[in-house]
Amino acid sequence: MGVTTTQPDEEARHDATDAPAEAAPPTRGRYAAALDRWRAPRRPRLWFEIVLIAVSYWVYSLIRNAVPEQQAAALRNADWIWKAEHILGIAVENSVNHAVNGVTWLIVGMNYYYATLHFVVTIGVLVWLFRCHPGRYAATRLVLFATTGAALLGYYLYPLAPPRLMNGGHFIDTVQVHETWGSMASGNLAEMSNQYAAMPSMHIGWSVWCGVTIVMLARPLWVRILGALYPATTLLVIVSTANHFWLDAVGGLLCLSLGFALSYAWYGRFSYRLPQLAPAPA
Repeated sequence: MGVTTTQPDEEARHDATDAPAEAAPPTRGRYAAALDRWRAPRRPRLWFEIVLIAVSYWVYSLIRNAVPEQQAAALRNADWIWKAEHILGIAVENSVNHAVNGVTWLIVGMNYYYATLHFVVTIGVLVWLFRCHPGRYAATRLVLFATTGAALLGYYLYPLAPPRLMNGGHFIDTVQVHETWGSMASGNLAEMSNQYAAMPSMHIGWSVWCGVTIVMLARPLWVRILGALYPATTLLVIVSTANHFWLDAVGGLLCLSLGFALSYAWYGRFSYRLPQLAPAPA
């Protein structure tokens, strides 16, 4: 009997037919790689950051001040907040406002604090991050920007009069009484700003962002202590000057929490856990 053998070329053709075709690179993998490139920390460009912050603040001011002031609704909401705080047992803003107003040098200092440090400290922290923590800068900046964006939505959906503008609240408008220069809360400059955008308080949202950033990233103990004291002092200032209720501060914290959540969702970790340094942009 003869033995039938399979030729080598026939075996090769048989193996090639049975073997599965080489899989193409999955689309999801390409998207994930592109997303990783977008999320990768990189050293920020100075010119871009200056333009971005300037344009963002201009848009923020434009939108905030363009929101219809809705005075009647804002006053009704203030009455509701004031009643809610009485129910909660935290409606002591009036007592704090009158007590601090009795110390002229203290309340005048608080008026200037309210009008200036809100911007000065926030910009200072951004500059410090840019110079010393470039790898964490973009993610931490995103927290601030998302917080501010959420606040704009709050101003539109829930107009709120500050305590100093309430009907029958007997609060003291400390800026008017002491004629503090440069504040947009009262006086001639009040016409340049929406006076019924008290909820949420961005003085609290921004100051807590500054405080947490300093506490998490600064090295000297005394600097971290100042960072922790800054939002606490800001809370006392906004209440003493009758610019906000306690619950406005809660609204600011909720917006900040959203900012942290969005930054975490995009970068996959908290901004303070990212590398301190980053390669320069291509």
